[in-house]
Amino acid sequence: MPKRVDHAERRTQIAEALVRVAGRRGLHAVGMRDVAAEAGVSLRLVQYYFETKEKLLLAGLQHLAVRFGERVTARAQSADAAPGPRATVESLLLVSLPTDEESRTFHLVYTSYAVLSVTEPALAAQPFLQHPGAAEDILTDLLRQASAAGLTTPGLDPRLEASSLLALSAGLGTSILVGHRTPDSATTVLRHQLDRIFAGPARS
Repeated sequence: MPKRVDHAERRTQIAEALVRVAGRRGLHAVGMRDVAAEAGVSLRLVQYYFETKEKLLLAGLQHLAVRFGERVTARAQSADAAPGPRATVESLLLVSLPTDEESRTFHLVYTSYAVLSVTEPALAAQPFLQHPGAAEDILTDLLRQASAAGLTTPGLDPRLEASSLLALSAGLGTSILVGHRTPDSATTVLRHQLDRIFAGPARS
């Protein structure tokens, strides 16, 4: 009896291979043949599932988004069985810093996608890049909840603080990648900023 193929699993296998190769060589240098070799499958199979390099890149982008969400959830749950707003905000920001091999790959490949989207309309049209405000909306809601619970500095502007935190996190991530700052130093800077925000009478 022929072995049944799990197509979703096979697509994920190929998307993961794309991310690994892009993390080592840069997204611009990745070809479908490279991804096939990394995944241990034929070029024909990669073409069967994704048809074009453009579609393969989009699949990699979606895979990154899923993995990022999983890492945020895992980090928050490991910090506390019932993480409060502070722990959740910190997890969302720290998980994107390149502090280990997986997060380094995420930061590098995501940045590559953003740069490539400048000249690739199909990538630029994707929600993950087209609507960068999604992460800002999540952080803003968390900070509003914390503010309503008296966990933050009085008079805090949740939207402004959310955008500032994301900009700080992105800048710190790049500084780690290029060797200007260590992961520990970046984490200290980020937590210092969070200490300023979560300075209400009741701490989460």
